[in-house]
Amino acid sequence: MPEDYTPDVRTDYIAQMMDISLCLKRPSRMGDSKRMRMTSNFQWLLLTVLLLYLMNQVNSQKKRTPRDLKCITNNLQMWDCSWRAPSGAGHGAAYEVCFENGSHSCYRLEKNIKLPALLPGDHEITINPLHDFGNFISKFTLNEKNVSLIPDAPEILDLSADFSTSTLHLKWNDKGSVFPHHSNVIWEIKVLRKKNMEIVKLVTHNTTLNGRDTVHHWSWISDMPLECTTHYVGIRFYIDDPQFSGRKEWSDWSPLKNISWSPDSQTKVFPQDRVLLVGSDITVCCVTQEKVLSAQIGSTYCPLIHLDGKNVAIKIRNISASESSGTNVVFSVEDNMFGTVIFAGYPPDIPQKLNCETYDLKEIICTWNPGRPTFLVGPRNTSYTLFESFSGKYVRFKRVELPTNESYQLFFQMLPNQEIYNFTLNARNPLGQSESTLLVNITEKVHPHIPTSVKVKDISSTAVTLSWHLPGSFAKIKLLCQIEINKTNSVHELRNVTMRGIENSSYLAAVDKLNPYTIYTFRIRCCTDPFWKWSKWSNEKQYLTTEAIPSKGPDTWREWSSDGKNLIIYWKPLPINEANGKILSYNVSCSSDEETQSLSEIPDPQHKAEIQLDKNDYIISVVAKNSVGSSPPSKIASMEIPNADLKIEQAVRMGNGILLTWNYDPNVTCDYVIKWCNSSRSEPCLMDWKKVPSNSTETIIESDQFRPGVRYNFFVYGCRNQGYQLLRSIIGYVEELAPVVAPNFTVEDTSADSILVKWEEIPVEELRGFLRGYLFYFEKGERDTSKMRVLESGRSDIKVKNITDISQKTLRIADLQGKTSYHLVLRAYTDGGMGPEKSMFVVTKENSVGLIIAILIPVAVAVIVGVVTSILCYRKREWIKETFYPDIPNPENCKALQFQKSVCEGNSALKTLEMNPCTPNNVEVLETRSTVPKIEDTEIISPVAERPEDSTDAQPENHVVVSYCPPVIEEEIVNPGADEAGGASQVIYIDIQSMYQPQAKPEEEPENDPVVGTGYKPQMHLLVTSTVEDLAADDDLDKTAGYRPQANVNTWNLVSPDSPRSTDSNSEIVSFGSPCSINSRQFLIPPKDEDSPKSNGGGWSFTNFFQNKPND
Repeated sequence: MPEDYTPDVRTDYIAQMMDISLCLKRPSRMGDSKRMRMTSNFQWLLLTVLLLYLMNQVNSQKKRTPRDLKCITNNLQMWDCSWRAPSGAGHGAAYEVCFENGSHSCYRLEKNIKLPALLPGDHEITINPLHDFGNFISKFTLNEKNVSLIPDAPEILDLSADFSTSTLHLKWNDKGSVFPHHSNVIWEIKVLRKKNMEIVKLVTHNTTLNGRDTVHHWSWISDMPLECTTHYVGIRFYIDDPQFSGRKEWSDWSPLKNISWSPDSQTKVFPQDRVLLVGSDITVCCVTQEKVLSAQIGSTYCPLIHLDGKNVAIKIRNISASESSGTNVVFSVEDNMFGTVIFAGYPPDIPQKLNCETYDLKEIICTWNPGRPTFLVGPRNTSYTLFESFSGKYVRFKRVELPTNESYQLFFQMLPNQEIYNFTLNARNPLGQSESTLLVNITEKVHPHIPTSVKVKDISSTAVTLSWHLPGSFAKIKLLCQIEINKTNSVHELRNVTMRGIENSSYLAAVDKLNPYTIYTFRIRCCTDPFWKWSKWSNEKQYLTTEAIPSKGPDTWREWSSDGKNLIIYWKPLPINEANGKILSYNVSCSSDEETQSLSEIPDPQHKAEIQLDKNDYIISVVAKNSVGSSPPSKIASMEIPNADLKIEQAVRMGNGILLTWNYDPNVTCDYVIKWCNSSRSEPCLMDWKKVPSNSTETIIESDQFRPGVRYNFFVYGCRNQGYQLLRSIIGYVEELAPVVAPNFTVEDTSADSILVKWEEIPVEELRGFLRGYLFYFEKGERDTSKMRVLESGRSDIKVKNITDISQKTLRIADLQGKTSYHLVLRAYTDGGMGPEKSMFVVTKENSVGLIIAILIPVAVAVIVGVVTSILCYRKREWIKETFYPDIPNPENCKALQFQKSVCEGNSALKTLEMNPCTPNNVEVLETRSTVPKIEDTEIISPVAERPEDSTDAQPENHVVVSYCPPVIEEEIVNPGADEAGGASQVIYIDIQSMYQPQAKPEEEPENDPVVGTGYKPQMHLLVTSTVEDLAADDDLDKTAGYRPQANVNTWNLVSPDSPRSTDSNSEIVSFGSPCSINSRQFLIPPKDEDSPKSNGGGWSFTNFFQNKPND
């Protein structure tokens, strides 16, 4: 921008202000420092006021002068300069503008000035306003750098549209003639849509100004059909001139132009039948006056995009390949539907494997593979054009789209005298095009047609002539033809024939080295030289050559009949290649040194003859005849040399047959003969034979008659001058199988612990292999209780015996149980597998030794028990007698209750014991008057009372518990005996609160203290000792009247079974027995003295059972 040049008045103001400022800042030398600080603030305030005044004067002066000079250019040739008018200037104010551009020029004008482009550098411009309010002149410095290049807005010449492709075409003029030199131009084009001016495209386009007006074109394909809404286009440009150093700016936008489609009253959908690339995006719209409810592509609904009015659109992204009928797009309104079809596919692929060749040098066939399917059919499918550049000719082909890739072909007529062709194959469809090229010498690309009309003609029995027809004009090239010769059961043979091509296309070739009377099949194919491709094979031609004399005699063998009187001659039919014709008959003859014998002719179907001969040596001859002649004779000797060292061997199939070997024998001069037959057939056994040269030591026997599981006998004969000798005899199988039957076995013998089994051999026909052994299973089992289980050698309850000695026919099974059922199973096996099983149930015999032992053991046990029992009973006889059979006392001999006569007679108060009901009481002796043992306090217990639990304090020696229930009586007891110590004691019977209360041990009294008292004298508490004291002195008591005991005290058993002390193992107290008076049923208390009976140890103690008595 140019700078304003300041007037002179403004300079004077500035100078004055500077002087004032300097005066205010200069300090006074006469004032002190305090005064200086006070005045400094005042100086600064005054200076600020002066500056504000000065600035106001300057601004007021500027408003009265022109300012803000600006210059622009739109063509680089003229500068258009303008400035701001001073304040107060009227609308028609005039100015004088002067500038220097090589010369001084001044112009009088109103506001702007158009200057020619100034030279580079600074230029001074003076603007003097011509008005009445003062003379203020403005000066500016102007340079090209301060000038802006702003081109004029461009103008669109034309905007058109191709609605079928939704393409806008824009055309405008760059007006390059107004610019002085070439410049680069950048155009910016914007496309707007709908009434709201939505920008949908903003692109740049580069061109060059060349000094003349140029019309430019630009096209744009809309993603939305142009019929859907109005489209607007505007442009502007920017000149990039490297020679211009000023600022460059965009021009203004051109006026907008629009493209719209005028719809009719009908609803329509756009685009119609559009072809798209797979994966593309497309916008489909519906132009309508009705409200659209929904839109869908195929079966998929799409959201609606609202356009102007009621028009709507949908956006379809990444569209997939269409079916052959295309993809439907449907818009639905309230009562109708509208739609279009979209075809999505691919552009044509580059034709692949383009190849051009000829069949007959008349027409060229070009084939190719179309590559990837385009998925476009009908009028949108791919069309092909084959163009030949040397001749300029072309042919067209429009293929039919198929779902699979296939080869296509075009035919191009060959041109005369042209061998080299340059082909270009172009493929085109609505989405694009592609091409492929090929340069070919057609004479090297000949693929002949199939030879036809093949014929065969005889030359001889071993040669023929073939003829055929080959379409085409091959006069200038060579042909190579291949003849394939096939005959039955033989490898086909190929023969090549080279020949010059001919115009009539008929060719001949001779074929020799054939076999007579043989059916041959011929076929032919041809190619050119140099080789390109073989033609296809012609149809087969079958031909039978003529007959010839048989080239060899039949293969012959002989066998003697079973009775040895006749010789049977066998021969095989001659192979076709040796018969050389149809064999009609055979001649058989035998000769010896003496004679020759001939048989009648034998017709062909028969291949055996029988001659009655003796054992002499004969030569047998067999001759075959056909319609041409007889074969050479086949001879064989009738003599057979014996062999004493012959052994039978085994052989199994190896590979495709049975391998037989033998040692080399130099004595074999002619050949070896291997004969075989089924071993089950009767003699003579013959199925077939095979002859092997004499230098061989092995051969493999193969035959279609061999069957698996059948045994065959093989015999190897060696031929010598005087006859054949059997060298080896072999049995074998081509394949071993498992036996079909089980061995038939029986039980020969059974015992208590073993079974003897015997079985028979399996016949050869049912064995079906070499027997390798037997498996014998046995287990416990009943026939009626369990079914036969699967035999498994791994089970512990099944015993298995493997018998590998095939000569063994019996087996004894030992270690069995007697009288037990066993399940026996026998199976045979070969290398081919395990045969079926045969089973039986056998019961072993009863074991007599075991029975005897079973009887003897109980008897012995019983005897031992009896002996032991007898010994124990003997040792315990007294105890047994006393326990189980005690002596029953005689009451007459009982003296227990007898009293001395003197006592009874002298005491009138003595009377018998009365029986009254009583309860248990204690007897307490209060006073002792005699030497009779003192009656201790005795616990009287009821006979039914139980034993007290605590009996540890009892003293069995001086305390006896008895059962006694006397009446409560108090009386004196007088000693009746004269020899006893005097004295009496008073017995008082007192009720006892507790009959089980323990009693204190009484003190010892003199043994000879007599009992004093009269009347009833109870039994005394007897002392238990080991021996019985002398009680003889009391014998006189037997004569006493009154109370008499049942028995003598000596016979009492002191311990009753009911006594609590009877179970004490440490006590020697025993039962009292039954010490009752004759007149009383009460238990009585025995006397307590040393003469009481001793316990005899007769209790039920378990220890007494095994304890001996002292006297034993």
